Amino acid sequence: MTGPLKSDRPFHPGPQSLSPCSMTDWTDQAAPSLDDFARLARQAFGALPQPFRSLAGDVVIRIDDFADEETLADLAMEDPFELTGLYHGADIGRRDELGPAPEASRIFLYRRPILDEWCERGDVGLSEIIAHVLIHEIGHHFGLDDAQIDHIENAD
Repeated sequence: MTGPLKSDRPFHPGPQSLSPCSMTDWTDQAAPSLDDFARLARQAFGALPQPFRSLAGDVVIRIDDFADEETLADLAMEDPFELTGLYHGADIGRRDELGPAPEASRIFLYRRPILDEWCERGDVGLSEIIAHVLIHEIGHHFGLDDAQIDHIENAD
C-alpha cells in the first residue's frame, strides 16, 4: 500500500476537478492494459538514478489486476482496492543473514487499484502514480518500512 498519494479528501467532481476517468471525451478510449502498465513501470524504473537501478536490478516487476485472495488474507485486507503495490522477498539488508534467496524478490503493481486511485484523484498523471508505487515498493526492497518511506517522501 502506498502513502501520500492516496487522497483522504472527499472527491466532488465539478468543472475544475473532473476526474480523468469521468471526462465525456474519453468515450473512445480503453482503460490502460496490463501491457501499458508494464511499459509505464519500465519507464519509471529506467528514470531512476543508476545507483538505485543497480541495487534493485534483480527485482522482478509484475503487473496484476488485483492481489490474489491469499495475499489479501495474509495482509488482513478485505477490499482488494486498498492495495496498489506489494514487495515480496528478503530486503537487501537482510540477505547476508538469511543466505541466498530461494527465489527472486518481486514487486507487484496492481492495475485496478492504481486506476481507481488515478480516477479518484484526478490531479496526478497515471505514470506518476505508477512511478510512486514502484519507488515505494523498491524502498521495501532496500529494507525501509512504510514509516521510513513516508518520512523520506515528506522531507521535501
